[in-house]
Order: sequence, then structure tokens, then C-alpha cells
Amino acid sequence: MFNVMVVEDDKNIRKLIEIKLIALGYSVITAENGAVALNKLNENHIDIMLVDAMMPVMDGFSLVKAVRGDGNNIPIIMVTARGSLADKSQGFDLGVDDYIVKPIEFDELSLRIKAVLRRAKIVSDRKITVGNTVLDYDTLTISKGEEKVVLTKTEFGIIYKLLSYPERTFSKSMLFEEFWSWDSETEEDIVKVYINRIRNKITAFSDIDVETVRGIGYRGVRNEK
Repeated sequence: MFNVMVVEDDKNIRKLIEIKLIALGYSVITAENGAVALNKLNENHIDIMLVDAMMPVMDGFSLVKAVRGDGNNIPIIMVTARGSLADKSQGFDLGVDDYIVKPIEFDELSLRIKAVLRRAKIVSDRKITVGNTVLDYDTLTISKGEEKVVLTKTEFGIIYKLLSYPERTFSKSMLFEEFWSWDSETEEDIVKVYINRIRNKITAFSDIDVETVRGIGYRGVRNEK
């Protein structure tokens, strides 16, 4: 069971989120502002925080700054009516993991919580497990039983990135910028070459794949049963 802290000054919204999260099997701890949240964070194990931006005493931005200033990497989703690009930029600059704008579509919030928790586990474990297939960041290997392949650092980085965000499609330019950078003399078409190399190396692992999304880019596929 994951422990979710809901930091929201509107008691009706706070209670509604609490009820819905409990119905999904989460344990919920609530706080009406950032100051109360900090106290409760020190007293409880929290797996993820849902934080409103505008609150009395201590607002959400100040709370995130304080949490990250303490070196705490707990996943944080900011849930707020402030949806401007400047507000989002401020939130992400402070260290939030995701940002959702009110009014809340709870099904979307639930999906965001699951995605952020999954990514947090991937980062801490440095492994991705899909079915019986394991991607190990420290050894740059993909294994399943006795079957094992070793990838280059760039090959592994690409497949690890794609499978960390299976719901997201990455364009060729996005992957090029991250793994080669625009300062490189390499052409952007190198991405396609590496995708083909990766596909050739993972043919024995039916749990995972890389899909081409025509006209957009590539996405990781988790064939989990």
C-alpha cells in the first residue's frame, strides 16, 4: 500500500481526493497547508505528495522548495488552478515531478500518480522489470532467464528511456538531443540506426519492443501479462 499525502486548503476538495484515493487502495494523510505538511512529512512515511499551489501560511511552491532543499526526492505532483506556462515552469524548476491543472479529472490524476510512482521506483532501483525481462542500468544488460545481451551505453540509455515512459512517444529530435546533443557532428538520422540496432538485440525478449509511431517518433512497448 502506498501512502499519499494530500496538501490542499479547500477541505471539500481535500476530502473528495482522500475518499477517491482510499477507494483505490491508497493510504492517505492530509494537510491543509505547507507548514502542516512539513510536520507530518517528518512524522510519517510518505510515498508521494499531491500539492496545491495557493494555500495560506505556506503555499505549494514554498513547500516544494523546502522539501527539495532538505534533499528529499519524494515524488511530488502539483495540483492547482494555476495553469500558466510560467506557473508550470516555476513548479518544475523547483522539482515537481508532474503538474495537473484543476478542475481535476480524477481518472487522469490516478494515471499520473501511477506513472510518477513507477518512474520513482525505476530511478531508485536502477532496474526495469517487464514480465520476466530485466533491464539493469548498472550492467547495461537485458536478461530473461539464461538469455542475456549487453548493450552499449547509448543503446541501453535509449531503450531504458523509452520503457521508463511507455505511455509517451519521443520524437527523433528529442532522442538525438538527449543522447548526442546538437553540438555533435553526428546527423539526426543516427537515431534510426540505433533503434534498429536495439531491435536486433532484443528480438529474444518478447516482453519488450520499440514501436515506430509514424510521423511522430518512437515509443517503448511493455508486453506485460
